[in-house]
Amino acid sequence: MAVRQTVTWCYRGGSISAEPRINDRIRVPEVRLVGPSGEQVGIVPLAKALELAQEYDLDLVEVAATARPPVCKLMDYGKFKYESAMKAREARKNQAHTVIKEMKLRPKIDPHDYDTKKGHVVRFLKQGDKVKITIMFRGREQSRPELGFRLLQRLASDVEDLGFIESNPKQDGRNMIMVLGPHKKKTEAMAEAREAQAARKADAKANPGRSQNSAEGEELDEAPAEAPAEANAEA
Repeated sequence: MAVRQTVTWCYRGGSISAEPRINDRIRVPEVRLVGPSGEQVGIVPLAKALELAQEYDLDLVEVAATARPPVCKLMDYGKFKYESAMKAREARKNQAHTVIKEMKLRPKIDPHDYDTKKGHVVRFLKQGDKVKITIMFRGREQSRPELGFRLLQRLASDVEDLGFIESNPKQDGRNMIMVLGPHKKKTEAMAEAREAQAARKADAKANPGRSQNSAEGEELDEAPAEAPAEANAEA
């Protein structure tokens, strides 16, 4: 019966909070106190620790509940929670998610189309993304798989400074597939992109007229090349 009552009491108590105990929630006779700057105050009665917290206009926070006696620190708990949340947010922001882009080509691709699609592969690899290259065969082209193999080898050679062959060319039905992996990690690419963006903003702020003209020029140069990439159409 005693066991049943204990289990029922624990169930009704709900989930255990992950928040540390602070101030009046701390229920021990004495604590090992750490000061606001990290200095060791020593073992003091709980009442004395709470008195010091009020004197410094800070919170008494239990940072090591399993210690004997528990370790408590004087701190601004609201500020501590805010800074912890900002650090967690920044860590999530810097997380790298593996993305596999896809580029489709035909065995007898036009030189201009090849250069355009190669440019997009270069951009993907610079961003730290993997690229799946698919050669699509139609009709009699299926009897000439060597054409697709040579094209994939050519593309891999053209971008070898940025990526490597992660998955060798292989036949998959009417298609031939190869996967290129970037030399640069996703996190490194993201960091470089942020630095470049910050540099552009700083330059724009220092030279508003020149940066606007250069931006307009870049838009005119890039506009024709972006259209075929978004469509991801067959060559």
